[in-house]
Amino acid sequence: MSYSVGQVAGFAGVTVRTLHHYDEIGLLSPSGRSHAGHRRYDDADLDRLQQILFYRELGFPLDEVAVLLDDPDSDPREHLRRQHALLSDRIARLQQMAKAVEHAMEAKQMGINLTPEEKFEVFGDFDPDDYAEEAEQRWGGTDAYKESARRAATYTKDDWKRIQDQAEDLNGRLAALMESGAAADSEEAMDLAEEHRGQISRNHYDCSYEMHTCLGEMYIADERFTAHYDAVRPGLAQFLRDAITANAVRKV
Repeated sequence: MSYSVGQVAGFAGVTVRTLHHYDEIGLLSPSGRSHAGHRRYDDADLDRLQQILFYRELGFPLDEVAVLLDDPDSDPREHLRRQHALLSDRIARLQQMAKAVEHAMEAKQMGINLTPEEKFEVFGDFDPDDYAEEAEQRWGGTDAYKESARRAATYTKDDWKRIQDQAEDLNGRLAALMESGAAADSEEAMDLAEEHRGQISRNHYDCSYEMHTCLGEMYIADERFTAHYDAVRPGLAQFLRDAITANAVRKV
């Protein structure tokens, strides 16, 4: 049984012009001709066309496709094995690309949605985006990070200003308590540490006492956090860490 060029074009989803081109370059020449001289394709021709279109889909140039198909050492089973390997590799690459796109979409969805002007108004010279990559590398796989990012994506400029004002007010009261000579394990200091934990839980993520203690250790281990608190009052990072630790012990 044979088929006209129009029929084959319809079967394969290509244009008649494409089939004519394949014939002209010797890539797919029809096995027969009608009495009127028109091209006629048989089943073997359709099989070859299927191979051509498969390799083309994978990005092979036509001259390389011709070499592959005309290789005397290749049989139909070898083509199938090669195509299966190529297709499996492409699927793996596409899956990796899909994950990368999903990750990018998630990052866009979970960023701080403020204009540069609004960020400066809220955070001053501190830009949260400068630390976003580091935070994701350190905590990206945790539920706390995901919850914090989810909430951050919903906050407006006013929300961030409220959060900043709360933090600054608490830091001021911590500094004043330290100035008064109160001990870090005093009831007043532990109450402020508990308020600190509550602010994190309300505004960012559910902060357990264990997690809060880890944060306190980071405040003195990471010079950037130490500088932030000590700018309010020298030694405040250490005072807050000790108050957090004492409060966690009190709650056990």
